[in-house]
Amino acid sequence: MKQCSSKKIKVIAIVGATASGKTAYSIELAKKIDGEIISADSRLVYKGMDIGTAKPTSDEQCGIPHYMIDIVEPEFEYSVGLYQKQAKEKIYEIASRGKTPIVVGGTGLYTDILLKNFSLPSIPPNWDKRNELNNYSSEELFEILSKKDPKAAQEIKSADKKKIIRALEIIEITGQTLDKVRGIKAAEFDVQWIGRNFDREILYERIEQRVDKMIENGLIEETKKLIKQHGKIHNIVNTIGYKEILSYLDKECSIDEAVKKLKQNTRNYAKRQLTWFRKNPEIEWNIYPQKLKK
Repeated sequence: MKQCSSKKIKVIAIVGATASGKTAYSIELAKKIDGEIISADSRLVYKGMDIGTAKPTSDEQCGIPHYMIDIVEPEFEYSVGLYQKQAKEKIYEIASRGKTPIVVGGTGLYTDILLKNFSLPSIPPNWDKRNELNNYSSEELFEILSKKDPKAAQEIKSADKKKIIRALEIIEITGQTLDKVRGIKAAEFDVQWIGRNFDREILYERIEQRVDKMIENGLIEETKKLIKQHGKIHNIVNTIGYKEILSYLDKECSIDEAVKKLKQNTRNYAKRQLTWFRKNPEIEWNIYPQKLKK
């Protein structure tokens, strides 16, 4: 439900790398300004994926309403288009009650699609093309994407076969790169962008501490439970946190090696996140992420 007033809704966006303190910061801010929080994390939407995604617990939420968390089962292929639709509805709902919507997360595509108002291409799937591309490995597909659309290759994980195939499908049908296909409409909201970050050494130390805490809190047991309930499905085995522990459970490596790999993968993910957010000149950083270029 949209407001009748022509005045744009004020939205605060808190973005940054994993382990940069976005959750704690947003909750304290919500308390001060009577805000409610909308998650912008592509993995927090899935039920049961809690420890491995650092999903805020009910205690950590401190009574502040949170949305776009625990809304679908891991089998569901949740899309950015669906996120845009549902999260936008939450913004209007929160504002209609006189509260301030606070969008919080590290999935740059989600924040940009929602708040920069990208227009998503309504292109139906080409199943013949998808079946053809599915015969290639993720590495082969990523190499093809890197040649056809280098910018898109920076946004999509090399192991995310589903997204790579969809990107190649859109590029072939339209004959354009993804950024040109998406386009940007006039901004729908009045957005204040806040970036959370630390110096590289501190951020990496926080990441290591977070991973150690995940193991202590039962990440191995959670991974076993998810695999037992859902099997080795795409959304579990391709998520940082679970895929490394799964390698240990499959006896491909020791637990120490799995934890080391998890820390490294998380650091690499943090670099990719900050590379994405650095491109947004509207973000006001507490510490600008220039130092993570190296």
